[in-house]
Amino acid sequence: MRHSFRTVLAVLALAALPALAAEDTYKIDPVHSEISFKIRHLLAKTSGRFTKFSGTVKVDTADISKSSVEVTIEAASINTDNEGRDKHLKGADFFDVEKFPNITFKSTSVKEVAKGKLEVTGSFTLHGVTKTITFPITNAGTQPGMQPGVTVAGFIDGAVTINRNDYGIKTYPGALGDDVAIALNIEAAKK
Repeated sequence: MRHSFRTVLAVLALAALPALAAEDTYKIDPVHSEISFKIRHLLAKTSGRFTKFSGTVKVDTADISKSSVEVTIEAASINTDNEGRDKHLKGADFFDVEKFPNITFKSTSVKEVAKGKLEVTGSFTLHGVTKTITFPITNAGTQPGMQPGVTVAGFIDGAVTINRNDYGIKTYPGALGDDVAIALNIEAAKK
């Protein structure tokens, strides 16, 4: 009887191995990724990006709904190609980077709504305020990277629009639009 029990445990352990191997973890490559935004300024749109961010994407290849995403953006890395404007954006009127150094996102659900099309929902924290947001993004798949033995994954054309007032950034009403369009294009290397 004891031998049979061990055999059953061994079979169960072997059966669980494919399920454990189904989750792949990818580290976001900030050099080949982009987190950018656009906001209305008077009658035109002004754009910018963040240059320092990190994060992981865990992809459950057996059940995409068990996948997850975590991203941390250094608010002080904002870059609009205008040094004076960037300094103002880092200050208390906008991002207040001394008080709120990071912008974060942590997913709570991932849903495939069509082949390769995902909706990622999670907690987005900006300026000390956390809200639930959902953004669509395309799973561009995986392929061998430029370095031998490295696999990369792509998540492209991610887009969401937030209202800056919802996050306590209410400076210059009328002169600046309330809506901020955020775009994501992520390349990540398998750990």
